[in-house]
Amino acid sequence: MRKYLLFLVVIVAALLFTACPQKSKTDATTPNKGAVKVTFHVMSMCPYGVQVVDKIIPVLNKLGQDVDFNLEFIGKKNGEKFSSLHGEKEVMGNKIQLCAKAHAPASYLKMIGCMNKNYRKIPAGWEACAKEAAIKEADIKKCIDGKEGNDLLTASFANSTKAKASGSPTIFLDGKKYSGGRGENDFLRSICGAYKGEAPQACKDIPKPKSVDLVVLTDKRCKTCNHARLVGSLKGLFPGLKSRVVDYSTPEGKKLYEAGKAAKMLTLPLYLFSKNVKDEPDGYKRVQRFLIPAGDYSALRAGRTTFNPTAEICDNKVDDTNNGKIDCADDTCKNQLVCRKEIKAKLDVFVMSQCPYGTMALDAMKETLAAFGNEIDFTINFIANETSPGKFKALHGQPEVDENIRELCAIKHFPKKHMDYIWCRNKNIRSTDWKACATGAIKAAVLEKCFKGGEGVKLLSKNIKTANAMGIGASPTWMINNKFKASGVTPAQIQKNICDHNKELKGCKTKMIDKKAAPKGKCG
Repeated sequence: MRKYLLFLVVIVAALLFTACPQKSKTDATTPNKGAVKVTFHVMSMCPYGVQVVDKIIPVLNKLGQDVDFNLEFIGKKNGEKFSSLHGEKEVMGNKIQLCAKAHAPASYLKMIGCMNKNYRKIPAGWEACAKEAAIKEADIKKCIDGKEGNDLLTASFANSTKAKASGSPTIFLDGKKYSGGRGENDFLRSICGAYKGEAPQACKDIPKPKSVDLVVLTDKRCKTCNHARLVGSLKGLFPGLKSRVVDYSTPEGKKLYEAGKAAKMLTLPLYLFSKNVKDEPDGYKRVQRFLIPAGDYSALRAGRTTFNPTAEICDNKVDDTNNGKIDCADDTCKNQLVCRKEIKAKLDVFVMSQCPYGTMALDAMKETLAAFGNEIDFTINFIANETSPGKFKALHGQPEVDENIRELCAIKHFPKKHMDYIWCRNKNIRSTDWKACATGAIKAAVLEKCFKGGEGVKLLSKNIKTANAMGIGASPTWMINNKFKASGVTPAQIQKNICDHNKELKGCKTKMIDKKAAPKGKCG
């Protein structure tokens, strides 16, 4: 269900930080006795980390010394080198913010709030933000250029690793992992609820949460329609949430499904908000872009829900559609795992071309293909949606759509060399200079003609149908032997996936050892 939940962390727009002209309560840096401990593990260029930091700053200004706040950063150290998900610029951004924290504990959050306004350009502009926060630029520069900055970053990365914080943000409140809402009032309400003794005065002024009604339409026949976790997450966004569950088989369920059809949402579970969802502005702002008008309701696009209550259920031995075809004999079941025929040594990967985990998986195929060679039939499938004929939507935007098309053009026209193009692009996948990788046997003119002439669009339209039919939305997802799903981003993991179902292959005898811990995570 993780892929159903990932959308919840997307905030439409973070509130810009503005400092009060008078002295802030956070100028006193020693926490009071009984202060609630709050720890944020973030990445300085991660939009979700930036957004929660922006939301906690006004809360800290209100509660001051009654909060023991700590900011840590997520990344890795290999030898003397540091790495972070968003690259070297983020490593420097992390270090700059840690140095500000060390040298100006009373005002470093003002500097970070300033940097957050243009977080995509980090570390550029930090000097102006230091000046705005009245922090000595020389102190920060000496720190980041010297041993102190490296030591601070080493310790912070270690603290995040120890806390098992791999996603930004990972939040701990009073020693426990926090999964509540991420608006200013959400943080204020949660922190205030954690005080053991009398809460600060600011806690008495928190607005009471507004009532928000949610109807969940599901189907008792669906084995994977687990709505409880998502409703729990929505409760974090809407503290006054009142939810109820309706089954599709009931008259009300049929009526609600018609509302879903009006929003072109034909799969379950279906999450329908009443009009009072707008009464809780913080939560509403965070889900607004995912809401679609559906009759008297607003339907929530909740990831890749896949159960179609009007279609044949492929493993219940019942003719659900009354067309005389039962289970796998029905055409709608042909792409379902239970009905797919096993094809030995078939290896499919489903990726997003600009997903960092997807690029890791494709890079790992260099060693994998060297071990297995022609023993395996390897196919790359992309994850995207066709919103209208020839128009696509991908998680990482139009640049990812364009790269998906170019890579498919390379696969089509250069079947023996296309991986060279992909591996080259993966070194800097967000660069617009794709022609730099169209060298040797890969001809840029051929790729451009395919891309602009309409052929590439047709290739993508056809290619993404498999993922969409199977409800695959996480990059990377592996399909072994046309039938078995798996995950992994390293050569050793991929080899194990293959050999679990194809022990007779010679490539299974090749010893593959991952030189470093396999990163965990997926896009989607």
